[in-house]
Order: sequence, then structure tokens, then C-alpha cells
Amino acid sequence: MRRNQGRISNWNDDKGFGFVEPNGGGDRAFVHIKAFNLRTRRPMYGDIIIYELVQDKDKRYRAENIRFARDSRQKNKPQASKKNRSFGSILILLFSIGLVISVLTGKMPFTIAIAYVVMSIITFIAYAIDKSAAEKGRWRTQESTLHLMALIGGWPGAILGQMTLRHKSKKKAFRMVFWLTVILNVAGLFWLHTSSGSVFLQSLGV
Repeated sequence: MRRNQGRISNWNDDKGFGFVEPNGGGDRAFVHIKAFNLRTRRPMYGDIIIYELVQDKDKRYRAENIRFARDSRQKNKPQASKKNRSFGSILILLFSIGLVISVLTGKMPFTIAIAYVVMSIITFIAYAIDKSAAEKGRWRTQESTLHLMALIGGWPGAILGQMTLRHKSKKKAFRMVFWLTVILNVAGLFWLHTSSGSVFLQSLGV
């Protein structure tokens, strides 16, 4: 069967499908993530793919036996990934040490530390579930939900999920928002160390 080349359009990452516009014109075809062979990463809008054009019984076209026209991974990416993992590990370690010291010196309630641990575990599990759903083409967890979990204290678990599961570790738009949630959360924790933050904690009975 003749293989075609085209560009992905209207890609819905949460549902794992979109369309391909063939280079040079021709029939637009439906693309599903399960039709990719040896998929090294998730498809994105604008990706160039090579595929077989199949017509179903309803005369609709779909792409099968899909592969990326060019492997976008560059030689320096393994090094970059290693550096990102090292940075994430160091950040979690330093944050954990600082939080423990804060609790031991009485500057922060023990319940705050427990909340970070619980939220990190929940967030890591959410990443694992979303990773499994992505691989099997099932319904995905919304990115806004993952960001919310990170914002309210689950970001250490999110970093662990990105490092160990290799999930949500390359999508630039997602990572920009993710690191913003980390900054906001840490800034909020610093605020809790101030006099007004202490008054706020006391008002909550923490």
C-alpha cells in the first residue's frame, strides 16, 4: 500500500486524535494515537507523519501504520533530560530539608509537612494514571487538574512523576505553567513564615 506524508492538524491531545492534511493536497484523514507504530513521543499539532491511507465502509478516510517523518529527538536531549532530573532531585531535597528544619524549629506546623507529603503522593498517582491513559488511548486527566494539584502542594510528587515516569516532561507549554505553580506555592509557603502568615494559620486552627 502506498504511503503518504502529511501534517497533523486539529490535534486533541486529551482524546488522542486529530486529522492529517496530506502534503501536496488530497484526502484529509482521521488520525488516532493507537495507529502510531513505535511511538517515541506523543503527537503534536504540526508534526509531519508518514502513513497509509485507508477508507472504511462509510467512505471515510483514516491514517494507519503511522510513524513520524523525522525523529525530533536530538543528540543532546539525553543530556538535557539528565540535567533536568538532577535539578528536580536537588530541588526536592533542598525543599524537604528546609521544610523539616522549619517544622523542627517551630516556625511551621507539622500538619503543613504532612499536607505536602499527602498531596505529593496523590499527584504522583495522578501522573501515573494519566501516563497509562496516554499509552492506551483512554480519557486523559486534564492538565489544569494536574496544575492545581501541584499548586496546592503536590509539586514534589509531580517532579518525581516527570522524572521517573517520563510523563509531561517535554511539553514546553505544560512545563512553563507547572513551574509557575511551583513558584507560587513556594512563595505562599514563605508568606506563611511571616507574621501575617502566622496569624492566618492561627485563624485556621493549624
